[in-house]
Amino acid sequence: MRGRKLGVIMEEAPKYLVLTMLLGLTLFPFLFMVLTSFKTNAQLALNFIGLPRPAQWQNYVYAWAKVRPYLTNSVIVSASVVVGVLFFASLSAYAFARLRFWGKEIIWFAILSLLMVPGVLTLIPAYLLVNRLGLVNTYGVLILPAVAGGQVFAVFLMRSFFASLPAELFESARIDGAGEFTVYWRIVLPLSRPILGTVAITNILGTWNSYIWPLVTIQSRKMFTVPIGLAFLRGEYRIEYGQLFAGYVLASLPLLVLFALTMRSFVEGLTAGSIKA
Repeated sequence: MRGRKLGVIMEEAPKYLVLTMLLGLTLFPFLFMVLTSFKTNAQLALNFIGLPRPAQWQNYVYAWAKVRPYLTNSVIVSASVVVGVLFFASLSAYAFARLRFWGKEIIWFAILSLLMVPGVLTLIPAYLLVNRLGLVNTYGVLILPAVAGGQVFAVFLMRSFFASLPAELFESARIDGAGEFTVYWRIVLPLSRPILGTVAITNILGTWNSYIWPLVTIQSRKMFTVPIGLAFLRGEYRIEYGQLFAGYVLASLPLLVLFALTMRSFVEGLTAGSIKA
């Protein structure tokens, strides 16, 4: 029996060794970023990979003072975009999944066709539009286009999930006199928390990491989001890499906490019928 277990372990050992090496390669950039955030330029030159001695905690004091306004802007924008996307996309997905109306399939395939349009092709027309509307350099220019742009993929995911819910629930609710909005609010949304969480996470990631659009539409430094703010965190004549990497660490923490708290919900949403054709 022991010999058999030893044989199984020997067979599986190469797989675990390869996975461990890949995990190390994946985590090394983040570890390097954290170690560098506690160093001065001189320490980095003398000890590129090793532990910082002594640790320069003042790098985080400096980085926090600089990054805090950008974090606040990113939180406001990301939260607003997620609320907007979830509300409008869930209403649209419910209509496509559970209601009957003329031209439903034509409209649905027209919406799906938008998935094939690269976002870079709409950059200039979108900028001209928001400029005419007077939204440049405001929260609106970061929130409204992101809400509109996030609709297609969100509707695609939610519609498949809503269609997989038991039809008996909807029939029973309508027999009891519930209207369509009541069915949507009291039945569909409570049962759709996994897919709502999945859509929320994907939109937060996309909004939080957006770089090109805020760079084009925001000129005021006080309106910068995290990616743009970090790009201007460097000194004018000298780059303090410890302070710069400390800013990167602070900007990464909200997403790390988000993943730690919602990873189970994210996986459930992807495996609970949300990506069925």
